Order: sequence, then C-alpha cells, then structure tokens
Amino acid sequence: MNVVSVNAGPHAFRRKSYSGERCFVWAILLLVLALTWGCGGVTSGNSAQATASAGNFAISGAISPSAGGNGAALTLSGVSTASATADSSGNYTFTALANGTYVVAPSHAGYVYTPATQAVTINGTNVTGVNFTATSQQTFSISGTISPITGGSGATLTLSGPAAATSTSSSAGTYTFTGLLSGSYTVTPTSRGFSYTPPSQQVTLSAANVAAINFTATPQAVHSVSLTWSSSPTATVTGYNVYRTTISGSLFARVNSSPVTGLVYTDSTVQNGLTYYFVTTAVDPNGGESVFSNQVPAIIP
Repeated sequence: MNVVSVNAGPHAFRRKSYSGERCFVWAILLLVLALTWGCGGVTSGNSAQATASAGNFAISGAISPSAGGNGAALTLSGVSTASATADSSGNYTFTALANGTYVVAPSHAGYVYTPATQAVTINGTNVTGVNFTATSQQTFSISGTISPITGGSGATLTLSGPAAATSTSSSAGTYTFTGLLSGSYTVTPTSRGFSYTPPSQQVTLSAANVAAINFTATPQAVHSVSLTWSSSPTATVTGYNVYRTTISGSLFARVNSSPVTGLVYTDSTVQNGLTYYFVTTAVDPNGGESVFSNQVPAIIP
C-alpha cells in the first residue's frame, strides 16, 4: 500500500490508495457471478427436461359401427400434432401427449362422422371415450334374375325402403338397382299373367353390393270378362265406351281404345284375385258421352 503525503495547512492527512485491493475484489466478484450464472444454466436445463418427460398421457376412443371405423384415419392437432389409424374394431389411441387442448378429427372415404371433430383437454391424466359414429355415404347395388325367361323378361321390379325405384328386367330376366345407400330394402316383382316365388325379398345393404336376389315366375291362368249391354234408344249413338274400377262406384277408367260399335266387349287384362266393376256409356258423333250405365261386378278367381 502506498502512502502519499498531502499538505493541507497545519494538519497533514494521509490518503490510502486501494487500487490493488479493488482489482482483487472485482476479480472475486466476477468469479462468484460466473459460478452463479453457471449454476443457473444447469438449473434451467433440468427444468426443460422435466417438462418434456411429462408428455406421457393418451387420448383414446372408438368409431362405430366397425365398418366405418376399420382403417379410418384420425388426425390430432393442438399442443402437438399426430395421426393414427383405427383398428379393425374401430379403436384408436394417441400416446405420449403433454397437458393441453387438442382436437381429434376422423376421416374415411365414403363415410361422414358425428361429431365431425372433438376438442379434448388433457390435465394430468389420460382421456378415454372420445368416440365417433360413422355414417356410410357409399352407394351400392341390388341385382338378381327372374326365371324362367318367359316370366322374367320385361317384368317390373319395385324397390322400397330408404329409396324408392322401379326397374324393368332384361330379355334374360336380369335386373339391377344402383346408387343405393346402406339400409334395408324390399324388392317386389310383378308381371301380368305370372306369380312370383317368393312374392318379395328383403335386402340389407351394408358396405357391399348384394347380388343373386332371385325370383321364380309361375304362369297364372289367363282370365277375361265378357260384357254385353242393350243398345241405346237414341238414334244418333255411334258407339259405346267401357269403364272399370276395383273400387265400387268410383275411380272408373276407360279400357277400350276407341268406341265399341257393337254391344259386346271382352276385357282380357283382368288379374287374378280381384273384383272389378264395369259400366258403359253411349257416344254420339261429336264424342259426347251419356251418363254411366248401371254397374256390373266381375269376380276374378
């Protein structure tokens, strides 16, 4: 330590110089700070590692029915992103997830899902039961054959159920309904002069086309109704029209294409097991018609 003498009048003071000591003290402080900063860095690294290792939670659920769940793709967004594929039973799981909010969204060609997405919050535990319902948007077909050809060719097939349609069988007795969604349908064949075994068939569409919905046609006895009537007393009558219905007294429809000039008509288009009601009208040269005649019933066995 240096001693410097300062003259200040009658008293002399000595001032100490601390330059060397100050350097030493600053060096110690810097060392302490360096050690403190280094410890802080180590502490920070340990904290980040603990946060990363906390991502051990899972989100899981199921998609039903399994036809719409099997192989469905699920995407996860939010705190982190991921993808998963549902198993053959429609089950799925996302693992190694940290706390936070996520959104799960399923997708599969030909299906829509309810709900379309679901928000899920993980807070220190796994989340299960994040389920979806699949509805098929795929279309399918129903097809078959009516045999023998005599009863199958040109038959009318009526489809009822989630969709209604009609189809006419080919010359070989084959038919097809296309563009059908999944569901339960009924197919019914009809053709004049034939009955069918079975009379109709129920068909359930579920993720695949259904073929071989076949019918057997059996010829029915051909029936006809012969009608006769008295001539009109009006001299200007040029012919008669014949009407029939299956409801007594109403909804009559004409069965002849042009006025009948005689007093006899045979209706060969009646079908088995029905009761028909017939009336006639007189027609003048201008096409005017009289009122209906009395009604005559005809029971077809």
